[in-house]
Amino acid sequence: MDSIKKVVDDQRAYFLSGETKSINFRKKQLNMLKKAIQKNELAIMAALKKDLNKSAFEAYATEIGIVLEEIGFMLKNIERLAKSKRVKTPITQFLSSSRVYQEPYGVVLIMSPWNYPFQLSLVPLVAAIATGNCAMIKPSNYSPHTSKLIGEIISSHFDSGYISFTEGGREANESLLEQKFDYIFFTGSVAVGKTIMAKAAAHLTPVTLELGGKSPCIVDKTANINLAARRIAWGKYLNAGQTCVAPDYLVIHESIKDEFIKALQKNIIKMYGKNPLNNNDFPKIINKKHFDRLTGLIDEQNVIIGGKSNLLSNQIEPTVLDPVGWEDVIMQEEIFGPVLPIIVFRELSEVVKKVSQRPKPLALYLFTTSKQNEKIIIDGLSFGGGCINDTVVQVASSYMAFGGVGESGMGSYHGEASFRTLSHCKGVLKKSNKLDICLRYPPFNDAHLKRVKKIMK
Repeated sequence: MDSIKKVVDDQRAYFLSGETKSINFRKKQLNMLKKAIQKNELAIMAALKKDLNKSAFEAYATEIGIVLEEIGFMLKNIERLAKSKRVKTPITQFLSSSRVYQEPYGVVLIMSPWNYPFQLSLVPLVAAIATGNCAMIKPSNYSPHTSKLIGEIISSHFDSGYISFTEGGREANESLLEQKFDYIFFTGSVAVGKTIMAKAAAHLTPVTLELGGKSPCIVDKTANINLAARRIAWGKYLNAGQTCVAPDYLVIHESIKDEFIKALQKNIIKMYGKNPLNNNDFPKIINKKHFDRLTGLIDEQNVIIGGKSNLLSNQIEPTVLDPVGWEDVIMQEEIFGPVLPIIVFRELSEVVKKVSQRPKPLALYLFTTSKQNEKIIIDGLSFGGGCINDTVVQVASSYMAFGGVGESGMGSYHGEASFRTLSHCKGVLKKSNKLDICLRYPPFNDAHLKRVKKIMK
């Protein structure tokens, strides 16, 4: 507790020195981080292989590459994003000018999860550096090899008063949340997110919560079935389904279900082989606790694809369950694993009604060639973000904000949204000394009221 408090105090002192506010300083730190990542690329891939059995391609495409793209975006755009902007001034404040300044919060706590341990630690860090904040990173205890490597990279390249790193489990988290940070950025489960928000409230600390939920994948009867099956298989079984924006369940029109299932099975075999448990590149479930939870959700009577598991390697085959109803057990919680339930529908209005009755999802996917159906879903349902005719890839863009809504989270980041999230917009009105309108000063009479009504309407 005392050591954590000292680090936070040291970081606040570092921030108050003003050094982090320099644009040149921020760019230098971003370039340093970029070089450190490139230098340790093989080590990062090796750590992700140990923790989650990710292939080199998956490690780069979904973790390392996304961080490097965010750094590149910030380096190209930091001057524009950090620059103050002149805004209009109401006539009531004549003669004045108004500007909005982007101001760093101060000391930011970044708490990241285990499923994408490198990306989800470093992308918020890139935002913290670019906006001129100091930061403390607390990664998950469940991905020890990647967490340890992140700590080594941070400690060997950055002053701990500027960027620091801490490890540990629940006790470490509790100690951290007793401290007063200027901003908390958390990625993880809904349950823990509620705890984070409650702790932050004690200090009135603003938060960004990137959570999760049950993200629906809707396939209507106009969809390109083979392409939909391929893209859904990829998005669902990426990282063995341990992706917050993975398609959680499939809602498909009854007229194409059988054809789709055949195409889905074909693509699963093409991607992972007939025996995925023997595939050295198929990711594993993070630990026995989650392995047991997932195997407990698999109803063997409804398994139509996969279903096998290996406790020794913590792997579960890409699995499909059919039929499944809206009220079944597997539909009551986020799956977060390689298990895909299938629900059929006849009318799209049924889907809108059912999904809207549930907590707002972090992601939603629609496969269709109907612009009318596209409009029905986009206008009719609230969700964090998503894709039309693809899955997951919306999170890999530095040009769109990514974040949840309702129980799937609050706040957003990536690219410009990251800069806005970790900056305070400070509005400043500058009044001229050449003119002072007496209307606002007492004593007041009816004429004052009439004049102000004419101006302020």
